[in-house]
Amino acid sequence: MPTLAHTQARPIVHRTRGSSHGPITRLVSPGDLGQLLKPFIFLDRFEVAAGSPPPRFGMHPHSGIATLTYLISGQTRYEDTTGEDGARGVLPQGGVEWMMAGGGVWHTGTLDNSARVLGFQLWVAMPPELELAEAHSLYLDPADVPQAGPARVLLGSYRGHTSPIPAPSNISYLGVHLKAGETWRFEPPAGHTVAWAAVGEGELTVPAALRTGELAVFEDAGGAIEFEAQIDTAFVLGSGVLHPHDLFTGPYSVHTSEAALQRGQTGIRERAQRLRQQGRL
Repeated sequence: MPTLAHTQARPIVHRTRGSSHGPITRLVSPGDLGQLLKPFIFLDRFEVAAGSPPPRFGMHPHSGIATLTYLISGQTRYEDTTGEDGARGVLPQGGVEWMMAGGGVWHTGTLDNSARVLGFQLWVAMPPELELAEAHSLYLDPADVPQAGPARVLLGSYRGHTSPIPAPSNISYLGVHLKAGETWRFEPPAGHTVAWAAVGEGELTVPAALRTGELAVFEDAGGAIEFEAQIDTAFVLGSGVLHPHDLFTGPYSVHTSEAALQRGQTGIRERAQRLRQQGRL
């Protein structure tokens, strides 16, 4: 495998440590880096030490987007209003939660603090034909997540491996684990000019140092990216074709137009009424 010294590095054009509130660090929002990285429009890194009080999210709504939660370590309980009876259960270490909010959905999650919990939650912007579709969710056990070398294919396709989650657009989202001293060369699929990486834990050289809790945005000219782990490292990487639509945002919603946003907000209110009738809100 070629080393970093033998190839021309794809430049980093922006880097951030985000803003932290307790155990949650917001690295991307629709109003800032989400504009550069769309359809990747929101990213939170979360970490809770064993025995520490976990954050309480409560039942809350979304519309127009999909959320993907990936657990690097630990587990979490989940509940949502998709389907006739909703979905609930436990997402284990290495598992993936995908919830397509469509025209309105409510969900919640509770981190299990009996062991350390570390992971990321991503929001993906939807194309117009999906932003008001019927909400649905999909929960993958670790064994159901395809692997291409050190990369787990969380969404989209990479090197002939495709996630069971139907990708809403031409994107790939990978969870990568490298041992100290290992290198990995990421070759983006054709047309993927958007590319970024965020470190859950550890330290990478790309060739600049990228450490725990940092996110780097790469130049949009395309081309390969080479990573070298200085210590054992877990990180996520997103690549894709730029989302061509403007972002119209509400408190928990992102749509492609003001009219679609209003329809999504109406769907959220209708589902809230049902939850109150059921005593769940």
